[in-house]
Amino acid sequence: AAARLAAEQEVENLSGLSPNPEKDIFVVRENRTTCLMAEFAAKFIVPYDVWASNYVDLITEQADIPLSRGAEMKGKCGTNESELELSWLDQAYTLKLSFLKEGHNTSRGPEASWRLSRIQFTYDTSERTYFKDAVSPGKHTASSHRLSALVTPAGRSYECQAQQTISLVSSDHQKSVQLLLSEVRLQPFDIPADFVFSEEHKCPVDQREQLEETLPLILGLILGLVIVITLGIYHIHHKMTASQVQIPRDRSQYKHMG
Repeated sequence: AAARLAAEQEVENLSGLSPNPEKDIFVVRENRTTCLMAEFAAKFIVPYDVWASNYVDLITEQADIPLSRGAEMKGKCGTNESELELSWLDQAYTLKLSFLKEGHNTSRGPEASWRLSRIQFTYDTSERTYFKDAVSPGKHTASSHRLSALVTPAGRSYECQAQQTISLVSSDHQKSVQLLLSEVRLQPFDIPADFVFSEEHKCPVDQREQLEETLPLILGLILGLVIVITLGIYHIHHKMTASQVQIPRDRSQYKHMG
């Protein structure tokens, strides 16, 4: 048990290696081998209540809370379950991501995939960096319900540059907290080598954007090819018809033939 605990705590925050100040990099290692890698930019949009100017009515403000680069982290890896936990600003904010790998039957036979199965975000409205004059300040937890996100074939990493929004339900009067994720590269299972991602599985949004970028190029190449073929056929036809004897259309010219 002690050895297992030590393995779970072998973690590294490599966010300083990213040229993007909004992007974080986290690594969990067991037995000196990487078992979970996560790169992403994250921000939370949290609604909270403040008093109106009449000190009678309540109005809703919004806190935009980025994931801090100096976040402390914990992690653990398993055959079918993995977890990454981050906390920052003296434990005022904590983000826990849980991953699940499972098998399922398809028309092609048994297949396995992994997914982000649960998100839990704990925040303290008495923290003054992002919350100003919150009514009844205190700790709240926002979490997901029956989450199935970032679904990826087993043995591959998930990649998505586009921004994704995941809604969480808060214990603060069931308010909706939004988690904004972007520039995501993540793999919680089956990493082939230390600090090396497996082949990426792109999210549908990135696949669509890539298709939209390449489609005009493909259509342009096809159109250019059609033009070249058409000109080639015209040139060949012109040479063939030019070499043929031209029969006069005016019958009076027949007497000069032969």
